[in-house]
Amino acid sequence: MEREKRNDMSFSRKRSFTFGAYGGVDRFTCGDETRPETAEEILLDSPAGDRKPFLPASSNQRDTELFEIIEKLQGSRIDEQRCEFPLPLKSQLLTIGADLPLILPPKLGGYWVDPPLQRLVDVSPTSSYYGFVPECYDIMERDREAKIYHKFFRSRYHHSFTAVDPALGHLVLSVCLEEEESKLRVILRMKECSLNGAFSVSLFPNIPSAVELAKMLCDGVTVSKFEVVSYLKAPELITTFDEHRVSPNFKFGVLYQKDRQFNEEDILSNNEESEEFKELLSILGETIQLQGFTRFRGGLDVCHGQTGRDAVFTSFHGREIMFHVATKLPFTDGDPQQLQRKRHIGNDIVALVYQEGQSPFLSDVIKSHFLHCFLVVRRIKRAEDTSETAYQVSVTAREDVPPFGPVLPDPPIFTDRALLREFLLTKLINAEISCYKAQQFSRLELRTRSLLLESLHAELCTRSQCMMGDPSIASLPSSEGPRVVSEGSGGFIENFKRAIRVRSHSFETLGVPRRIGGSASQKPKTEKDGEGDRSPGPLPADSLGPSEIRDQASPQEDTKGNIY
Repeated sequence: MEREKRNDMSFSRKRSFTFGAYGGVDRFTCGDETRPETAEEILLDSPAGDRKPFLPASSNQRDTELFEIIEKLQGSRIDEQRCEFPLPLKSQLLTIGADLPLILPPKLGGYWVDPPLQRLVDVSPTSSYYGFVPECYDIMERDREAKIYHKFFRSRYHHSFTAVDPALGHLVLSVCLEEEESKLRVILRMKECSLNGAFSVSLFPNIPSAVELAKMLCDGVTVSKFEVVSYLKAPELITTFDEHRVSPNFKFGVLYQKDRQFNEEDILSNNEESEEFKELLSILGETIQLQGFTRFRGGLDVCHGQTGRDAVFTSFHGREIMFHVATKLPFTDGDPQQLQRKRHIGNDIVALVYQEGQSPFLSDVIKSHFLHCFLVVRRIKRAEDTSETAYQVSVTAREDVPPFGPVLPDPPIFTDRALLREFLLTKLINAEISCYKAQQFSRLELRTRSLLLESLHAELCTRSQCMMGDPSIASLPSSEGPRVVSEGSGGFIENFKRAIRVRSHSFETLGVPRRIGGSASQKPKTEKDGEGDRSPGPLPADSLGPSEIRDQASPQEDTKGNIY
């Protein structure tokens, strides 16, 4: 009887062969359980007449070693980028009802979701209240004080000074006298931040010294002397440093998630666009042809079509936005990870996900060191007896990303297309600016600012000595002279601006074939781009920081193909 049961069980199992990155694993599938097939199970499940003796120990050992090697290779390349549906959260879906949530947090935590899961019980697409009309959607400023120097100093007579403090490091001080308002404006630049203040001239019997003004802004200043800056182009260099974090351009990823898609490979492999998805893209912006496009391109190729033919672009309140739409980026046959697509989307900081169906989006399904926030949009019906549609919105971000506006309505449902566009674009921009405050980016920016300030200090000191006629500086060959950070496209500040914005490298770093519109394209890529959006070249050796700055050998993927 036991043998007959085992024989019946063997016929109920399904045989499958799963291909990985470097080989295959023969598996038996029984119900929901999938496990490797062993020699012992084969003998137990085979009829008595078909039983074969055990293989020699050496053969079993070789097979075991082979499967261990295959498992290690698969684990290092593909399994790290997989995300299984978290079992502990399945029970939560049963308490919500027919409409599943847009986002589920990972079982290990690390993300916040807005609105929280417990609030979704009260959200109904048939509610009588849909969206809200806000007074205004405010766009956050990444650095509110970045343009103070340009606004109050550049057009007035002022002085700048430099010093090296034993505790605070390099300092750059700017002082301006506003005679019409009897004010004394001061900016003190340090490696952590810049401090500024305005003091009434009537408070001082005499104009304070540079050291006294610096100590008025920061008690930690211990230097006893500042050096005056006499270089005529110093305002240009100082302005470049102050505004190196300010950019009017943004790039965001757009993912298309169909029903019952829970892992990264399935989401990135979608090629067909539904009419509903196209409608959402039309809300976000205008579909443009990349060939010959002259405005902000967001790292996409506008010469040879190696990043697809079309893209979605828009202008929004003086800012230019390029969307990296996954379905419009090149698709590569035989590559389950779709590195051609992930090299762009995986290096964005914020992405928008359009859901088609009731499958929730898992916060950590896309493996990337840079993606910190997702906006998820699902199209729903307003009522059962009408064809009018609405859009439900939810947001998830890593736990160290501070909250940002605009606030989601309650319930988070929009029926007006114009209002939805205004909300989504404002939310995307504010999300990226807020993500820069996360631990990973704040450490990188602190290191970047410190290096830039050191370079600015050296540039101002050296150029000032040249102006004063220092023979040791004036006699240096041009190739050994100081590097002007604001001249040319390969300057120190510009390189770090590109490093922060995570520009994409050329396709030659990937080494995989490309298919665009069904045909492979093997044209070599040449660099031709607009101002401030060129792919970054290798950074100078003396400008590279510690581990926070990515290895310049391949900033988009490591030797195993994992995108970072």
